[in-house]
Amino acid sequence: MTEGQASIAASGREGNNLLLRIIAALVMAPLAIAIAYVGGWLWTGLVTAAAIGLYIEWLTIIGARKPRLVLVGVLILLGVGWVDVGHINEIYLSALVVLGVVAVAFLSSERRLWTAVGMGYALAASIGSSAVRLDPLRGLAALMLVLLVVWATDIGGYFAGRLIGGPKLWPQVSPKKTWAGAIGGFAASLGVAASFAAFNFGKIIPLLLLSGVLSIASQLGDLFESAVKRRFGVKDSSHIIPGHGGLMDRLDGFVAAIVLAAIFGFLRGGADGVGRGLMVW
Repeated sequence: MTEGQASIAASGREGNNLLLRIIAALVMAPLAIAIAYVGGWLWTGLVTAAAIGLYIEWLTIIGARKPRLVLVGVLILLGVGWVDVGHINEIYLSALVVLGVVAVAFLSSERRLWTAVGMGYALAASIGSSAVRLDPLRGLAALMLVLLVVWATDIGGYFAGRLIGGPKLWPQVSPKKTWAGAIGGFAASLGVAASFAAFNFGKIIPLLLLSGVLSIASQLGDLFESAVKRRFGVKDSSHIIPGHGGLMDRLDGFVAAIVLAAIFGFLRGGADGVGRGLMVW
């Protein structure tokens, strides 16, 4: 195959991959929004299932996918989901988190620290996602802000990187990401903030600051996942989502953003007012 033929073939693969990404997004995004709108046990169920998938993919990436580790992790994450649905005392939730991390670390015969980090990663994703949606008045708006900021960052970064190119952001970890893409994604997130302010979902300055910080967190979450995969010589966390790879490949930015949002909202609004803490200034 000549160099020109190889280039055409590569372009064709990229085009097919982009089409798959668009189709997958058109299916997943409306479904996620609909379930987020309903909230309650349905949203917690989705979050719990996603967290279980993240944990199993993490174990696969690090080469520690043992039946006992999967079983214990799934049981802990189901327990956290049950606590979230029932809004049970935070003491029980904290105990489950500690139990989960300690249990998988104890049961792991190799890469113990990495296994414990994976459990913590999945737990943080589950608890953060449920906490932000919990507030009946502001939870949906807060959750939609995080989702839209992450999606805008991803889309803006992709097209800015493709159209502008230029210096790489961190080539040792993610060879395709550029500074232009990072800035483009950040700018797109500010557009989301401006839209929320225009529809009276918050004040413009706090929303701009919050969206900017969450956009940066999303991009760092993406780089973190890339660094973990590169550390263990893995290209995709799995192949469950056409055009995207695995759940971690799709949710890495969201996990970082939602956890940061949950912490910030908790500090301002308390356990039952995370959404209010993010949206009301």
